[in-house]
Amino acid sequence: MAFLHFLENIRTPFFDTFFSLITRLGEETFFIVMGMVLFWCVNKRLGYYLLSVGLTGTVLNQFLKLIFRIPRPWVRDNSLTVVGDATEAATGYSFPSGHTQTAVGIYGGIARWYNNIWVRVGCIAICVLVGISRMYLGVHTPADVGISTLLAVTLVFGFYPIVAKATATDMGLRILFASMTLFSVAYLVFVHTFSFPADTDGENLAHGIKTAYTMVGCILALWLSFEVDHRFTHFETKAVWWVQIIKLAVGFGLVMAIKAGLKQPLYAIIGEGYFADGVRYFLMTAFAGCVWPMTFKYLNKLSKRD
Repeated sequence: MAFLHFLENIRTPFFDTFFSLITRLGEETFFIVMGMVLFWCVNKRLGYYLLSVGLTGTVLNQFLKLIFRIPRPWVRDNSLTVVGDATEAATGYSFPSGHTQTAVGIYGGIARWYNNIWVRVGCIAICVLVGISRMYLGVHTPADVGISTLLAVTLVFGFYPIVAKATATDMGLRILFASMTLFSVAYLVFVHTFSFPADTDGENLAHGIKTAYTMVGCILALWLSFEVDHRFTHFETKAVWWVQIIKLAVGFGLVMAIKAGLKQPLYAIIGEGYFADGVRYFLMTAFAGCVWPMTFKYLNKLSKRD
């Protein structure tokens, strides 16, 4: 906590704004954007790699949050102030840092994939800055950031050879997705069967349970996306620049519309709860991986005709 108070004492309006922007590079929305950019426009194998690291890392992160149940810094020390509205994105328990783990998983994975010094320097810089931002804003301790960084680095380097071998054969990817599904289901069983202490914070527990359902939905949809692409779509990531812009701009808009627009209808049909959230994330990911890529060949035909 002493280090957080040190950072609190040297805050300036410029760095408040700077780190408030930097920290967004570790949020869920940016993870979705990066996943779509890489999966739709760059390299499907790289997309599978980073999505595997990110989704598995999220399950592990949430499991550790509920095991250790460490409150946020401003809860442990009410004299500590938080920058702006940083608490709004600081959901769940404090340890380990989800933003940091997501950022290191994404940008560390890109650095591991590409043997380019400038790409690696840029990605590592983002990883470091996101970690610093979580402490500067007052929403995580050095322990939260340090352990989440270690976990993400382990996943980045651990998944790299696994995905490299898995993508060489169809069965390899199926085994990978099946393993990820079992891992996420195991976490789902854990949140429903573990006897949490009476002092467990209800809001933080609810966040962990919701994540369990959304991760199962995302991973199942990712597996389905592979099967649909393998059997039917066979979409290409390469395209002329204006087709890439259409793919990303329209596709991202539709995915976000599904995420926001299906919430209340699903609550009305299924009932307001975790299962509806899991279904919503499944449909959102399935659209991004199965449905929208079916339009790519028609967009490419238009570009060739043009």
